[in-house]
Amino acid sequence: MQAAVLDGVGAKFEVREVELDSPKTGELLVKVAASGLCASDLNAVDGKRTLVPFPAVIGHEASGVVVEVGPDVSGFSVGDHVVMSIVPNCGVCDYCKSGRPNYCTTAGSAMSAGGLFDGTSRLSANGQRLNHFLTVASFAQYTVVPASGAVVIPIEMPLDRAALISCAVLTGYGAVMNTAKVEAGSRVAVFGCGGVGLNIVQGARIAGAKTIIAIDVTQEKLELAKKVGATHLINATTSDPISEVKKICGGVDYAFEALGRESTIQQAWGSVDVDGTLILVGLLKSGAKITIDASPFVNEQSIKGCYFGSSNLRLDVPALCKSYLSGELFLDELISERIGLSELNVAFDRLRKGEGARNVLVFE
Repeated sequence: MQAAVLDGVGAKFEVREVELDSPKTGELLVKVAASGLCASDLNAVDGKRTLVPFPAVIGHEASGVVVEVGPDVSGFSVGDHVVMSIVPNCGVCDYCKSGRPNYCTTAGSAMSAGGLFDGTSRLSANGQRLNHFLTVASFAQYTVVPASGAVVIPIEMPLDRAALISCAVLTGYGAVMNTAKVEAGSRVAVFGCGGVGLNIVQGARIAGAKTIIAIDVTQEKLELAKKVGATHLINATTSDPISEVKKICGGVDYAFEALGRESTIQQAWGSVDVDGTLILVGLLKSGAKITIDASPFVNEQSIKGCYFGSSNLRLDVPALCKSYLSGELFLDELISERIGLSELNVAFDRLRKGEGARNVLVFE
């Protein structure tokens, strides 16, 4: 099969013929239909975070069709349409047993090793091991994934849009619904309107927030934020976000930072009102430290981390598909461009520049 292989940090993607072994116990072989280009992919490509050993097949925000069901797997059949996720779980580690499968120890170890749950890889080229990115490795025509990281979706759900649910939507929407638990009538500010930030915006809309302020440096993204639910727009290149937020509503109950930058974290913290919360959704560089004004803590303001929108795959993926099919969740508007494997390098250059909402790799 063909896959886009990355040999190391800062390298270019190269489309190569690679081998893929059959699924083992607890795994699925999936024909990849679509894979969104996410900041987490870019973090690995540029070395912002150490997420996988090289050489590797990147890609994690994906959907596809089940081709083969491995031993001891139930609940899946050949031909099922699935969303694949970076949060598979073993079901037996302490985190899984305590009801926090997103933090599965087995899955975390597999990701760090660039393999699947048994630590080995199903990918190779000319006898050399290739590593799996976050147990998904979806920049390829086919992939083998842990069955616990896949969810069957309705056949009528378009697969290119379903891919977005895998990460950007679950993270952004989940940050609102699961992590922050935004109440109807709340005031919300979203710093950064990329793929995740736009889904925070529409999550806030669906939650019934009264004021939804979108902040970005790109007018195109701000206009898109308005389409999916923002009530106010602030272009940070021409206005001070903190001052503008306070002019609009005096301060917000929930500020979401979706960029992973110290400067925007500080701005988001400055926009929070008494008893409000800053939710850190964007991933900072490995080892990064932030400096925060301590004064607002006397007003019982708080800061909360967020991983993958505190999502529950089995509950949230079907619910989001239903929301899209009913017209409540907007996904069509989020796809900036559909590309092929040979266009990955150019598409990642666009992502670095902050252009567009979501580029999606699709296979015919």
